[in-house]
Amino acid sequence: MPTEPPAPPPYALDDTEVRTLRADGTGRDYQVLVSLPPSYRKDPNRRYPVIFVTDANYAFPLIRSIGRRVGDHGDGTEDFILVGLAYAVGDTPEYSRRRDYTPTPHGSSDAVSDMPGRPVVYGESDIYRRFIKDQVFPLVAANYRADMSRKIYAGHSYGGLLGLDMLIAQPDMFQYYILGSPSLQFDRQVEFARMHKATSTLKDMPANVLMVLGAYETVEPSARDPRFNRSVDMVRNARRFMDELKAKRYPGLHIQMTTIPDEDHLTVFPAVITRGLLWALPGKRDLQR
Repeated sequence: MPTEPPAPPPYALDDTEVRTLRADGTGRDYQVLVSLPPSYRKDPNRRYPVIFVTDANYAFPLIRSIGRRVGDHGDGTEDFILVGLAYAVGDTPEYSRRRDYTPTPHGSSDAVSDMPGRPVVYGESDIYRRFIKDQVFPLVAANYRADMSRKIYAGHSYGGLLGLDMLIAQPDMFQYYILGSPSLQFDRQVEFARMHKATSTLKDMPANVLMVLGAYETVEPSARDPRFNRSVDMVRNARRFMDELKAKRYPGLHIQMTTIPDEDHLTVFPAVITRGLLWALPGKRDLQR
């Protein structure tokens, strides 16, 4: 009887590693994906800025590829260590991100769990933020030549909402925040109330913030183009959040927002990352201007 040939090996990304952490007090395991830049092995004394990105299943290989292409060996953008924050092991992406990226337990009342036997859970972003700060940061600092004074956060949708929540809870947790299409509509725009409460005692908010949305993420009742949002004006919400933070006149806060033509909520993230990298980590070409 003929022997079946061995299965072909899976595709693997060069210069990447996977580590697993158990989040304190939750019993949940999370994989932490790490990508090292091509220059990492060449100069053992060099330290690198670090980008931490949520939704790693999708975003980690995307940012790694954009970083190498747009980075152009340091000419386009500075080299960086990329850390992907993956979903909880055993959870579906939707289940994990609903729970970990949202600030209150009051999500959509008609949401259906995609994990049979487990109810939909929202509202554990504070727990997840502490996991990143108290466990992921020390892991990266201890094992890689990371410049932890130059940490950059990147997230989209619920990941963008999580970024804003971390910004107001602990502004200096990251030095740069690249936020795509933050879901400020969550729980009747509860993030505005959380922002008002946090900023009532804050003397400063030392952070650089870039919010990027697609131009279709607004509501145009007269438009027939199906790419426009039908009920949630995410562009207006983001602009309001930015304007209210700017009104505080925090000396250390630098916040800006842009919309990208011909992009919607599902297509905009690659452009968010390209612009975010050029903004947060300008390469040698920009520095020479």
